[in-house]
Amino acid sequence: MKQTAFGGDNQHLSPREQLLRPMIDAIAQTMDLYGANYSFGQLYGIMFFEDKPMTLEEMKQVMNMSKSNMSYGVRSLIASRMVTRLDEKRERKELYVAETDFFQAFKNFFSLKLQREIDVMQEAMSTVMPELQALTQAADTPEEERQACLRDLDKLQHAVEYYAWLQRFVSGLEEGEFFGRLPGRE
Repeated sequence: MKQTAFGGDNQHLSPREQLLRPMIDAIAQTMDLYGANYSFGQLYGIMFFEDKPMTLEEMKQVMNMSKSNMSYGVRSLIASRMVTRLDEKRERKELYVAETDFFQAFKNFFSLKLQREIDVMQEAMSTVMPELQALTQAADTPEEERQACLRDLDKLQHAVEYYAWLQRFVSGLEEGEFFGRLPGRE
């Protein structure tokens, strides 16, 4: 696929490539909604429709991006498991391929993001809650401060319950529990 950087001249593109540009843009917009860099979303979209693995150099030419920015984009897509680096090489260059199964991409992307949220929040709560509890029990804590700490502990207890539920959700997502009978997989 010889897609070039978006916004450019479409005359040299095949009819198929011209038709795919709105789809690639839609993929990029969708990824942007979930916090992924828009241009990395375009790259993923281009790789999604590519019929063969791509090298960084090929991606750089297609996207008209600097090598460092392209490398960062690919690392970001690999980290979110939207793109995989293959073990094989082409002319001593690394090869990359996009995940084309939207169900798998959803599972990969959201389980990683949600797990990160769980880990960050549980670490903070495990530090803050015991200290708030100690402050409520300290003899020298003024009553107004003690009551505020108790209200905070109540809020955080609700958060503990939420993150326990969210952990079960992520575990179920990773195990495929929520996918049931997927189209085309019966």
